Parts: sequence; structure tokens; C-alpha cells
Amino acid sequence: MGEPVPDSKAPALIALALVAAGVAIAAVGGILHGSIGGGILAAAGAIPGCIGMWKGIQQETQTTLALSVATVLLALGVGAALIVLGIIHHF
Repeated sequence: MGEPVPDSKAPALIALALVAAGVAIAAVGGILHGSIGGGILAAAGAIPGCIGMWKGIQQETQTTLALSVATVLLALGVGAALIVLGIIHHF
């Protein structure tokens, strides 16, 4: 059997940073007005979150997997909300 790999939470932290950057971009024009660019950036946080989920499955660690699942759901939810609010604001 191979040597255990240390628990890695870096992809989840990168995903959270992308969500925060998307919210920061949306906050420039007013958070309730949304932002399509900010929403896309926030939703892009799902990519490193999915990598973190894969690592959590491979490492068989529940904390990495759970944190990554939460960040994927957060990234997709925030991204979708910012995009929808941005589209509604344009009409």
C-alpha cells in the first residue's frame, strides 16, 4: 500500500477566493444589481472545488470532500445569483 497523502484544502480555498473576487466585482456596481462578469468568475470557482472533491475522494478524507462540496455549491449559487441579477438589471 502507498504512503498516505496529506489532506489538501488548497482547491477549496482557491474556489472561495474566486467567489470572493466575483462578489467584489459585483459590489462595484451595487451588489443588488448583480454582475455577469462577477457571476462568471464566482461560478468558475466550481472548477477548483471539483478538483478538491476528486482529491477528497482519492484521499478518502471526509473533511476535504465536505468542504469541497460546500464550495462547489456556494460557487454555483453565488455565480447564478449574480448572473440572474445582472440580466434582470439590464431589462
